[in-house]
Amino acid sequence: MSQLVPKPSDTAASRVRTAVLISGTGSNMVALLEAAQAADYPADIQLVISNRPNAKGLAKAEALGVTAICVNHRSFETRAGFEDVLDATLREHDIDFVVCAGFMRVLTSEFVGKWSQKLINIHPSLLPKYKGLHTHQRALEAKDTEHGCTVHWVSEGVDEGEVIAQSSLHIHAEDTADSLAKRVQVLEHGLYPDALRIAVTGR
Repeated sequence: MSQLVPKPSDTAASRVRTAVLISGTGSNMVALLEAAQAADYPADIQLVISNRPNAKGLAKAEALGVTAICVNHRSFETRAGFEDVLDATLREHDIDFVVCAGFMRVLTSEFVGKWSQKLINIHPSLLPKYKGLHTHQRALEAKDTEHGCTVHWVSEGVDEGEVIAQSSLHIHAEDTADSLAKRVQVLEHGLYPDALRIAVTGR
């Protein structure tokens, strides 16, 4: 079951130059890149950035013909220094919209402010439930009957931004945190391209 929540937008009909931020394998990134290959998809993904040089998603992005760059957060003494270069890299590539897809860095209010209403994230729970980590285990421990994922606007608070879209599934009696994670990830791959379309078009 999916619930899509439109948000008004002044975005023009032309495709929006978009970047994806990753930290690992980039499975959601691949789903987004595949969706963006359609000529009528409203987001044109021009750039993938990882904060980790060994992120497998970088090679996947290049294989799909997208520029892939590492801005290694460990190369900077401060979070602000890292974010300054991240922001500059996005602007050098004329990026208008940013998508976090498994990007394992908490962004500061300064960065979020610069990209207000142009920055989204996907989280593996039905927000506002289970912000932060270990969401699948927490859902099981709470004996929830439903679980899922949420795409939301990034705000200053972690996983607190307004919901754009959600997708849910029924928790099986035999589910473990690992099995639930795999099932939710399938939902994520279907939800994120739809949610990005809503975010950049308002439809």
